[in-house]
Amino acid sequence: MSRGRARATLVASCIIHFLHDGCSDLLYPLFPVWAREFSLSFAQVGLLRTGYSGALALFQVPAGFLAERWGEARVLAAGTLLTAVGFLCLGTAGGFVALLAFLVLGGLGSGTQHPLSSSLVSRAYEDGPRRAALGTFNFSGDLGKVTWPACVALVTAWAGWRWAVHGMGLVVLTAGVAIFFVLASLAPRAAIPQAAPTARTAGSGWGIRNARGFSLLSMIHGIDNGSRTVFLTYLPFLLLGKGAKMDLMGLALGLTFAGGATGKFVCGVLAERLGIIRTVIVTEAATGLGILVLLSLPVTPALFLLPVLGIALNGTSSVLYGTVAELVVPERRSRVYGVFYTIGIGAGALAPPLFGLLSDVAGVPVTLAVLAVVVLGTLPLAHFLRPAVEPLVTMRA
Repeated sequence: MSRGRARATLVASCIIHFLHDGCSDLLYPLFPVWAREFSLSFAQVGLLRTGYSGALALFQVPAGFLAERWGEARVLAAGTLLTAVGFLCLGTAGGFVALLAFLVLGGLGSGTQHPLSSSLVSRAYEDGPRRAALGTFNFSGDLGKVTWPACVALVTAWAGWRWAVHGMGLVVLTAGVAIFFVLASLAPRAAIPQAAPTARTAGSGWGIRNARGFSLLSMIHGIDNGSRTVFLTYLPFLLLGKGAKMDLMGLALGLTFAGGATGKFVCGVLAERLGIIRTVIVTEAATGLGILVLLSLPVTPALFLLPVLGIALNGTSSVLYGTVAELVVPERRSRVYGVFYTIGIGAGALAPPLFGLLSDVAGVPVTLAVLAVVVLGTLPLAHFLRPAVEPLVTMRA
């Protein structure tokens, strides 16, 4: 692919990521609002997170198959429009069941974004700086995580949460139409023909070059994504317990997501120079230890720690996303990225209600301490991943 078309594909994918990650993470400042208005327990708050993330996770593999038949542009546009409908309906919810149903609807639409956009970017930079491009792609998602939660927190304080989610729904609805026309102009020449001989060279049909390496990578991704979702879901409750006011939640989440945006961009480039395994070990160790330190701090010092913790919390993912492309043949990346994201986001969907039950029994600080120990469990997994990954990286270099 030409450099100009590769850059245009990256920009379009970044805009999509900006919107969909914003939709997912603007829910965090709304959870305490909904908990107070509808008298929800921590477990119910976790189930709301599960509704969105679970639907998102379950639809990613089907989205990969649909894209092979109908093309990424159509599937991405349809998914974005479905997410818009979910948020427009969310503003009419009158209780827990309605909130959960509309979040599931929005999550199904967002399930198209991660595998298809990642596949587009990986293909566009097949012979270029792929991991750096994916780092930029992930950076755009974190910009959405910084922007939209802060906007929703401000609009909620000013006009109420229903106006906030309706406004987001209109923005996403407009973007869904534009996405189709932009990507449709890039996709035909960007697509890789799915000829029969090519499919046969993909091995079992999934095209995974190293099953053990992919399994370990997916396990680390599941723990990483699940721990991040749990942390962000219950961080506002931790800060409220420390005496923070409700209007401080947007700032706290914004600082965390700003650190995460920096971490995804920097760690994607850093892994190209320092190596995959070393980068993963550093970021995961910093995440676990950072959570433990956060628990002991009062509100103001905690706010200063959140950007640093955000760098470690999100930095691992850029390294993992780029490594998937090296373990899979190009013709099967859409579907395998779907599997990879399903594992990660599925873990992020299942973990919040489980940790919510623990929070109901033992409190949020104890829950986050347990979470830190779980994060540190990725360190031996990273060590075992080294023999599977390093030969491929050396060969590519």
